Amino acid sequence: MTVTRTSAPKVSVYVVSRNHRRYVEQAIESVLRQSFDDWELLIFDDGSTDGSWDVVSLYAGDPRVRTFAAGGIGLPAVCNQALREARGQYIIRLDGDDHFDENILLVLSNHLDRHPDMALVFPDYYLTDEFGNITSREWRAKLYESNHTLDSPPNGACTMIRRAVLEELGGYREDLGAQDGLDLWVKVRDRYKSGNVNLPLFYYRRHEANLTGNVHRIANARRRIKRDAIADRVDSYGPITAVIPCRRHYDFAPDLWRTEVGGRRLLRRSLEIFAACDLVDRIVVACDNGEAADEVAAFGDPRCSFLLREPASTLRTHSLVPTIARIAQDTGTPGQGMTVIHYLQAPFVSAATVTEAISTLILNDADCCFGVEEIGGQVYRRTSHGLQVINQAGGIASDLSTIYRDAQTVVALHNRNLSYGALTGPRMVHFVATPEETFFIDSAPKLKTAEMMAETFNWGGTP
Repeated sequence: MTVTRTSAPKVSVYVVSRNHRRYVEQAIESVLRQSFDDWELLIFDDGSTDGSWDVVSLYAGDPRVRTFAAGGIGLPAVCNQALREARGQYIIRLDGDDHFDENILLVLSNHLDRHPDMALVFPDYYLTDEFGNITSREWRAKLYESNHTLDSPPNGACTMIRRAVLEELGGYREDLGAQDGLDLWVKVRDRYKSGNVNLPLFYYRRHEANLTGNVHRIANARRRIKRDAIADRVDSYGPITAVIPCRRHYDFAPDLWRTEVGGRRLLRRSLEIFAACDLVDRIVVACDNGEAADEVAAFGDPRCSFLLREPASTLRTHSLVPTIARIAQDTGTPGQGMTVIHYLQAPFVSAATVTEAISTLILNDADCCFGVEEIGGQVYRRTSHGLQVINQAGGIASDLSTIYRDAQTVVALHNRNLSYGALTGPRMVHFVATPEETFFIDSAPKLKTAEMMAETFNWGGTP
């Protein structure tokens, strides 16, 4: 049935497509098939070269549909254009290679109607392959009930938000090129309540061409968002002391800090990383070999100093806490400020990595933050009756069931943790490190691999 509309709709849906000719028809018609009728549909073709516009134009005659040729301005700019064109009370995006369940508008709009204190709501969703076959269900724990660490943003392409709130927040940043969901989440979560429903109402297609696979582009955008979000509060968390622990013995090579990768000593590389981070107030190298002090002096940064460690404190089983506590005591403000630790065996970390560790810690008001690597596939543990699955590969996947390993890259912590004899504290948050950042040199073969990696690594900072 064709609906002729004279008043503003409840929901504005906008589809963004760029070279999605293969999928965009399914995306559009998933809106037309909604069980909820009070909507308008805005379709944006953002400079496609694959004939997508030919498909989009087929729907221009429907009075509920408006079509736009955006001309390749990019996703964030399209989102802002959609915000200007939208007339609905609520607004939701759908990417041209994904599609909706027929009840998503009914369920999400009803949730916002019934919870006027909430700015946005998002559902669970299905992951599919390029052919539309379901590979898993992504399930999110209930906010404020079983999920109290709001550090994981919703998918930006299936989140319904009040248009007035989005306008008040200034829409979307156009200087990032990715992570629009995180940008919105950071703006919203400290000002408004949000909600989620545990129904899979969205089909999120994973294929070679979509943005999700661009690791470095996503990481760079994510880090800029976090850094900008803490700009007006970082001073209240200082001073921020960077620590580089190293030792004479107990690594696969003596005085590992002297070892060169890419023409740089590992210690010098660590110093360069911290020196390039404008959030760091002080840099301390802690080593039981006094010769490392010469490297610090030669580096020439006035923020740098050297602490001579006791050899016993460098044993592999000895906690780093006493050393960090001693450094914190020297600042004259024990229990205050933050410490950031970089292990020099991870030379492909950058200043941006350090900044993200600090920003994530502040943004989530946590006790510590460290870089992690997500473990994919099936993971087991041994029991008395054989192996037991720890996580589920495929099936239902929850944000609370993801398995990570400490990537041994950067750790940021509040110095108050040290009074409890710990680096971490009870509330730990994380950021996902890029593949090269997780590379840790703990053997001679890995050192050789690092030397090969260094030939193409961008030592300037961002990957």
